[in-house]
Amino acid sequence: MIIDCHGHYTTEPTAQIDWRQAQLKLVEAGDFKPTRALLDISDDAIREGINDNQLKQQRERGTDKTIFSPRAVGMGHHLGTADTSMEWTRLSNDMVHRVTQLYPDNFIGVCSLPQYPGVEPKYCIPELERAVNELDFIGCNLNPDPSGAMWSDPPLTDKWWYPLYEKMCDLDVPAMIHVSGSCNPNFHPTGAHYIAADTTAFMQLISGDLFKDFPSLKFVIPHGGGAVPFHWGRYRGLAQDMGKPLLDDHLLNNVFFDTCVYHQAGIDCMTKVVPVKNILFASEMVGAVRGVDPETEHNYDDTKRYIDATPNLTAKQRDQVFAGNALNVYPRLAAKLG
Repeated sequence: MIIDCHGHYTTEPTAQIDWRQAQLKLVEAGDFKPTRALLDISDDAIREGINDNQLKQQRERGTDKTIFSPRAVGMGHHLGTADTSMEWTRLSNDMVHRVTQLYPDNFIGVCSLPQYPGVEPKYCIPELERAVNELDFIGCNLNPDPSGAMWSDPPLTDKWWYPLYEKMCDLDVPAMIHVSGSCNPNFHPTGAHYIAADTTAFMQLISGDLFKDFPSLKFVIPHGGGAVPFHWGRYRGLAQDMGKPLLDDHLLNNVFFDTCVYHQAGIDCMTKVVPVKNILFASEMVGAVRGVDPETEHNYDDTKRYIDATPNLTAKQRDQVFAGNALNVYPRLAAKLG
């Protein structure tokens, strides 16, 4: 069994994207009203996007399941208003749910949250409950910076976030810490903002004591953890200098990393320094990097090849990375595997 813990609905029907653009124009005109029910998309339109993309690549690359959520850069929490964020998030989660219903053997749902800069995360709780209890999703994506690379909200360790964490623990669901688009021209969304945010989130968690208050809370930091594995010694040393426990005790029962790292050397570094129990297989296909690497003649995001080829894992450890660790981090996943 090979479980890809990081997939986004990046091949959504054009009508969904058009709806979002029209929604934001209504905000500009001061005439926004909830309009989710007006969007009419057929099952065939959904299949058209999935069959020749995510499903095709699943089969070609030999993966079995994808934990699937709305397009990350499309969450756009910094756009529109808090009301439009709520409506857009619900629509996006509904569309992911439709994918999981059309392809129950391939895709398992994870929700976006209706975040907005300056709005307390507790207002996301009803949508999280709906996604888990009604749509049967197994987790959520949590944006540590809804402002779009302006970082105007409190750090993840602040009690501002605590009501949401309490609900996540009650529902027994983890969060992938995943930012969205950038409105700061200094930060390219997928090349800078994503990686910087992954690194920032890890440092915030080192600086605080969040897991003393929430010992069962689990986070997945995507994209290999940003700069964290390459600077593993720096973060171990910073924690030590700050008087924190060793990382193994301070964070690594609660914080995990995925393998959306698009070259062999990166995966080799990650699997050498990060404990195997903290690594979850992922590719993010079809995602930020879609081309073919001229050095290997394979897609950059065909990350299974890197896991297969690294000398740092035994066969048993590969099984952990490919499936076992995901089952640990996502408690509701086992029921989906039948």
